[in-house]
Amino acid sequence: MFRSVRALLGVVPLLAATLVMAASPAMAASTLKEAAAAKGRVFGAAVAQSHLGEAAYAATLDREFNQATPENEMKWDATEPSRGSFSFGAADQIVSHAQGQGMVIRGHTLVWHSQLPGWVSGISTGSDLLSAMRNHISNVAGHFRGKISFWDVVNEAFDDNGAGALRSSIFTQRIGSSFIEEAFRAARTADPTAKLCYNDYNTDGVNAKSTGIYNMVRDFKARGVPIDCVGFQAHLTGGQVPNDMQTNLQRFADLGVDAHITELDITGSGTQQANDFSKVVNACLAVTRCTVITVWGVTDKYSWRSGSTPLLFDGNYSKKPAYDAVLTALGGTGGGGGGGGGGGGGTGSCTASYSETNRWNTGFNGLVTITAGTAAISSWTSVVTLGSGQKVASVWNGSATWDTTGNIMTVKNADYNGSLPAGGSTSFGFTATVSNGNFAAPPVTCATP
Repeated sequence: MFRSVRALLGVVPLLAATLVMAASPAMAASTLKEAAAAKGRVFGAAVAQSHLGEAAYAATLDREFNQATPENEMKWDATEPSRGSFSFGAADQIVSHAQGQGMVIRGHTLVWHSQLPGWVSGISTGSDLLSAMRNHISNVAGHFRGKISFWDVVNEAFDDNGAGALRSSIFTQRIGSSFIEEAFRAARTADPTAKLCYNDYNTDGVNAKSTGIYNMVRDFKARGVPIDCVGFQAHLTGGQVPNDMQTNLQRFADLGVDAHITELDITGSGTQQANDFSKVVNACLAVTRCTVITVWGVTDKYSWRSGSTPLLFDGNYSKKPAYDAVLTALGGTGGGGGGGGGGGGGTGSCTASYSETNRWNTGFNGLVTITAGTAAISSWTSVVTLGSGQKVASVWNGSATWDTTGNIMTVKNADYNGSLPAGGSTSFGFTATVSNGNFAAPPVTCATP
């Protein structure tokens, strides 16, 4: 569920009534992140630190996506290459970039049987491995505490043999099946505010593997094991999107967890690929608790599926038919096929700046100033990402939507403050509640159509 808020200029925000409105066609979103936000969703991409220095890569990422998942930089071999010695440099760079763009961040991943440093595989007893796992989670999740919205706590623990059982790994061999529960409990202790997810592949439809995970989640919820979401990787083959994907997502949502599409890519091209991507997005949109869609990479150029073209942007950062299909499914317009990795385009650029105008024990008022660049603009969109414990209460001088958590807010100009001359400025304000004493300034961004 999302809300659209608009109040007249000059109305005191604490007394303003919240008005629910439908977005007008003229304000249809023109980027993936804007369109997804209007639907109460987040649209993200897997990010590689080594590519952030490439201008087209960074520009496409920043323009189109509002969630970042580090591809490899948070995995065990990258963060704890030797026991008790932690390294966060590459991951910190991604987090810093994402925060600077107002993106939310998915931590990936705390416990996985693959990409383990050699010292983990050399642990001989269950008690020692459990101690090492808990310490790893404590240090990694603790390092990023307050910065991560979602953690893939355990990744790919179920077997592909069709029986819905756990795969054989050092964790099952040394600790047993309880390692998953232990990991989730440790993650909740390390970061009480992040949503904790289980993540796996070949689980997009109703099958033995997804049913095994379903049974685990049902058991966890019944026993109070902390789990908030399930990630469906959706590494799919063209023409083979499961017909029961929506049904599968819904049955997990009915357990009381969010469903996330976490690593979406689909082989193929042209109309078939476009239809497949649209089918996945529509399946998610049909499930209220399917709140996140993430593609596994920004461009075909760097896809892990070598020799295929499974993403929304080709190797030259041009939009593919699949991009237009996704944007349309999300309710946006203006994909247009083509277009490189530059900035906002349209009638010019804009910047956003934030200032706090009032504060009390349980909330604050914020003011966001929008300033046109060297050319006039006819409209603008700003994304405000509130921190842990902060939630939007009301907005004025703009039309706003936000996700179900109340943290990621997209504000479009009102009909009276969208057109700005070169160098001209306007502003909108909002009220946020605070539940944990966190009054940190939220990152703000601005883009033009």
